[in-house]
Amino acid sequence: MFNVALGTLLCSCSRAADSDQPPATNRSTATAFAMAEAPVESPAASGDAATVHAALPTNSGAGPVTAVSAALLPASTGKLPVLMVHLVTDTDALYTITKARFRHTLALLYAHGYRPITVAQMIDRRIDVAPGMRPVVFTFDDASASQFGYIEKNGSLQIDPESAVGIWLAFARTHPDWKPRATFCMLSGAEAGRSFFGNKGIEGQKTEWRFRKLQFLRDQGFELCNHTLWHANLAKYPDAFVQEQIARGQLAIDSAVPGYKVRTFALPLGVWPKNRTLAQRGQWRDPKTGVVTRYNYDAILEVAGGPSVNPFDPSFKPLSIRRFNLQHDAVDSLVARLERTNTGYVVPPLSR
Repeated sequence: MFNVALGTLLCSCSRAADSDQPPATNRSTATAFAMAEAPVESPAASGDAATVHAALPTNSGAGPVTAVSAALLPASTGKLPVLMVHLVTDTDALYTITKARFRHTLALLYAHGYRPITVAQMIDRRIDVAPGMRPVVFTFDDASASQFGYIEKNGSLQIDPESAVGIWLAFARTHPDWKPRATFCMLSGAEAGRSFFGNKGIEGQKTEWRFRKLQFLRDQGFELCNHTLWHANLAKYPDAFVQEQIARGQLAIDSAVPGYKVRTFALPLGVWPKNRTLAQRGQWRDPKTGVVTRYNYDAILEVAGGPSVNPFDPSFKPLSIRRFNLQHDAVDSLVARLERTNTGYVVPPLSR
């Protein structure tokens, strides 16, 4: 069990300001405005309500990773799975997986030579896994308590061992080369406990725990990603609203981890705004303080499209990264298919 001190650990660095940017506002005021709550707009998919309770597969049919296959695969070819996770609970559905399936997925990927990296590492081509291994990116959307929860015991906070982060860290303790490398795409002001992994006592999570969770993720080496303020369908709104949603999400992250550079943005619902450029860069002026928050992302995550091409592939587009939804036994089938067809990316024997 990982213990977390109750004292908040704040970064001493501050956000760099452009020369023409107004002076920084009072952080408490900015935080309150950036994290004001609103409903989450959810995907309207026919399979949302359907759940299955089938037993987890015991054999994916995928073959072992071999040194020969790694040597034969050129560095510029092969798919790199960017997996998308939402809720980790007790049922399987379109955007929900069971805790047992999440554990199974980590073990399956590890057994077949996959090792985790972040989106930032992917776009920078900093794939720090051993030659012959296969990189995989986990992305977690919406910042629910099922992804990262605390349990309070005897005056200290412990990471809920049944949350995704708890399961991940437990797996890493017995598999040291399974690093804390994943990308958390967070909402900061949504209802139903989707505000930085839970608030207002929803699912047992206190509001004052939120910033500690982001600081812990940062300190471990996970990546923090913006998913907007409250998950609005950006295609339905004018440009000014789109920029406010994105900028206030980024502002809230900066309030929790001052100076952290957010490099990745995940499109809510996978839907682009009418002005697609605003998904990557824009700005919003706080009407109360006049302070301008600017954003400029290096990577944009879509919702679907299958496994991504690897970043060495000439067709790789960091501002339009496809993801693969972790649901039912889809990852088992993906692993089997990539190995059967020899189309998965493998780190070559010699670094490039």
